[in-house]
Amino acid sequence: AIFSSFAENLMTGSNEYKLNQGPEDSISAVKFSPNTSQFLLVSSWDSTVRLYDVGGNTMRMKYQHTAPVLDCAFYDPTHSWSGGLDAQLKTHDLNTDQDTIVGTHDAPIRCVEYCPEVNVMVTGSWDRSVRLWDPRTPCNAGTFTQPEKVYTLSVAGDRLIVGTAGRRVLVWDLRNMGYVQQRRESSLKYQTRCIRAFPNKQGYVLSSIEGRVAVEYLDPSQEVQKKKYAFKCHRLKENGIEHVYPVNAISFHSVHNTFATGGSDGFVNIWDPFNKKRLCQFHRYPTSIASLSFSNDGTMLAIASSYMQEQGDISHPEDAIFIRQVTDAETKPK
Repeated sequence: AIFSSFAENLMTGSNEYKLNQGPEDSISAVKFSPNTSQFLLVSSWDSTVRLYDVGGNTMRMKYQHTAPVLDCAFYDPTHSWSGGLDAQLKTHDLNTDQDTIVGTHDAPIRCVEYCPEVNVMVTGSWDRSVRLWDPRTPCNAGTFTQPEKVYTLSVAGDRLIVGTAGRRVLVWDLRNMGYVQQRRESSLKYQTRCIRAFPNKQGYVLSSIEGRVAVEYLDPSQEVQKKKYAFKCHRLKENGIEHVYPVNAISFHSVHNTFATGGSDGFVNIWDPFNKKRLCQFHRYPTSIASLSFSNDGTMLAIASSYMQEQGDISHPEDAIFIRQVTDAETKPK
């Protein structure tokens, strides 16, 4: 037992710290800047979006929505986009601290992403639509009906992967949104929680509320589809009973194509999808992992430890964002 407690101390040592001036309610998303590990964008149920200087451990600015914010994204290093329960899509100039309301959905906005290949912002909503936005004007560039409420989406090059209620997955071509490229069903039995595309654009990882993750490939050929698989994770045996937790968050390491998962068990795991191995597990965080983001160079991982109301409105550990320095030993395929 000496070894395990010693290792445990190392894990929370000098390679990790908590951000100051964290949000005052649940954290919905953490996103690193596209070109530097210095800046982190954070959206919260406290109706704010905050910009942090990670190196200096200071909050640089925050701006308000009129209701909880469910997602945020960088368009470029000086502009953020965000949306949430007020159904308003905002863009914010991080230099001048100026807001613009770009447009709206007919129900809460659940997802906000940027596609650099097509230079378009993408939002997904509980109104069963995906909307594209031209960031230069900025203005709406099309509304595309989905079969159900949008829960998660991810961009893979010029393709868009949308996960909806009813365990549906749709693959769209952002250059030609006239029709759906592929209609799929999740290979997991339970509700989809998160989808993230591989940096190499070959496929995506999908997680469910029932302690499972699927590794999927976009190429529909039989030969490639044979490579897909799924595995159990974020499950804990306590007093002989297995507890199964939602897998809320996925983030890819842009260099190694390995990925981190975060669950309502409070654990973060890093996986090597090529050799089908877990590379490491960090110490247990105070509460559920709500969101994860690797920095662009893969040297930092932002970890949102934030109660997600799994047991309703009970007292819970404070919401916090941890910044962890990660090494090749933790993130590189062996």
